[in-house]
Amino acid sequence: MTLSCNDGCSKNINISGDSLNEAGSSELNQGNDSVFVSLLSASKMDCPSEENTIRLALNNISQIKAIEFDLGKRQIKIFHLADTPEILHKLMPLDLDITLIETRAFTDKDKIPTKTSSEIKQETRALYWLLTINGAMFFLELGLGLIAQSAGLIADSLDMFADAAVYGLALYAVDRSSRLQVKAAHFSGWVQIVLATGLLIEVGRRFIYGSEPQSPLMISVGTLALIANISCLLLIHRHREGGAHMKASWIFSANDVIANLGLIVAGVLVAWTGSRYPDLIIGVIIGLIVLNGAKRILQIKA
Repeated sequence: MTLSCNDGCSKNINISGDSLNEAGSSELNQGNDSVFVSLLSASKMDCPSEENTIRLALNNISQIKAIEFDLGKRQIKIFHLADTPEILHKLMPLDLDITLIETRAFTDKDKIPTKTSSEIKQETRALYWLLTINGAMFFLELGLGLIAQSAGLIADSLDMFADAAVYGLALYAVDRSSRLQVKAAHFSGWVQIVLATGLLIEVGRRFIYGSEPQSPLMISVGTLALIANISCLLLIHRHREGGAHMKASWIFSANDVIANLGLIVAGVLVAWTGSRYPDLIIGVIIGLIVLNGAKRILQIKA
């Protein structure tokens, strides 16, 4: 399946990311015969790691002028100029169940929200804080998880690392070439695969040889991780209706809160039953989630 348009798809209009200045908006409205809007469904897209993966995969297609994400509906709207069969060719390997809904001409009803420089700076500052919090929690949970012999804590630390990688790549991508962005994303993906694979091997070893996870540490550190993710939610609360990456960050942090609650429940079950299995099960679940996200990152092509 290809994305196609009719004649006159060569006009150069300056649209970047989720923002558009007033001059660009005016030019786009005047040149709507040359611009096309493709709407795609991505049923497996539900967090910013997938959004960032899609952006990186499509970054070097010059005919694409803007991309909008709707995580609630799991849809992608792409503004482009010419026949672009390359779009689906780039997206299919990502295993996000992406299908083309429609391709139509741009109309006056199509609007891309504008942002002031102040709003962009505020969002960038929020992303730096998100990166810092998730990065710090990765090292803290990893260290205390090893001490507590908790596969769940170690797995949650990898989830924090995956979050930090998403925010770090979003900040790193500014003013970088698409090839350099893809290399950075692949490096992050390989690191996640190595760590997640090591975790799953360790969980298997503990299933066979046993372990004694310390439920007090699981519950206390899990609670600290919960507080950290709630702090992330508060940081991006004012931006959650802004750009797509901030909407995605809101949803991603909300999902992490659920994972933290799962970790705390596992710690309570370990204390209550005296069994290591709740810890191992939550470790496997989070480890597989991280592994699947890393696999999608590695499928990005320059």
